[in-house]
Amino acid sequence: MNNSIFRRPAMIAVIALGFLILLSMSVSIVPETKQAVVTNYGNYQRTINPYRKNDILGKTTQAGLTFRIPFFEQIHIIDKRIMNVDMEPQELQSTDQSRLRVDAFARFRIVNPLQMYKSARTEERLKQQLATFLGSAVRGELGKRNFSVLLSPERGEVMNNVRKALDARALTYGVKIVDVRIKRADLPETTLKSAYARMESAREQEATRIEAQGQKEAQIIRATAQAEAARIYAESYGKDPEFYDFYRAMQSYQITFNQGEGSTNIILSPGNDYLRKFETGR
Repeated sequence: MNNSIFRRPAMIAVIALGFLILLSMSVSIVPETKQAVVTNYGNYQRTINPYRKNDILGKTTQAGLTFRIPFFEQIHIIDKRIMNVDMEPQELQSTDQSRLRVDAFARFRIVNPLQMYKSARTEERLKQQLATFLGSAVRGELGKRNFSVLLSPERGEVMNNVRKALDARALTYGVKIVDVRIKRADLPETTLKSAYARMESAREQEATRIEAQGQKEAQIIRATAQAEAARIYAESYGKDPEFYDFYRAMQSYQITFNQGEGSTNIILSPGNDYLRKFETGR
């Protein structure tokens, strides 16, 4: 009978294919960066390559090939590296009534894969839960602070408090929070427009004030200069009245007779008193 089986290539191929399929269902590979939970129809069996703080990659880990009972045991691969979760940007209100649009993220690691599997099943559901917890922790902490805190050294303390609050809730999912950071903390668009309008109005008022002050100072300078010029003229007139008359007459002639093209002609008799300085110089 055995000889008849080996004489049928098609049957041999079917048996070999079935063996390969059975082998592929029995053997799995757990990479160095992953950990796995093995269950038997939902009942926990064992954990493969779990996260341990002092593990050395390639030496003390349990990564590699692992065997399971096909059809009965299921293997669930879970990441053991540090991962990120982003909070949905949301508007918060600080104690000084400032409305802020905050965007934050947290970095975490799954340190208890069995607890994570029991509570969230998948990494995607875990991230959704952590994002909700992160938003709640950020709202709770920033709701007790002024907006100016985010621009001061106290921001580090705020982030540390958020991390502790988030870590306390994440432990129920077998997760350790590594860090929490705020990516952006901006005023909402409507508030920004209102703030820009107030800033523009304040700048316009300041420009008006500076312009008025400048005009006032210019008037004072002109008045001072005119008074000084009058004083100098008076002193000059007192020292040499004839020269002063001559000088003023020359200025008058220059303005009168140097009008350019299209000006009105002036006809005066040679004996006109206005032209006296041309004749006598006195």
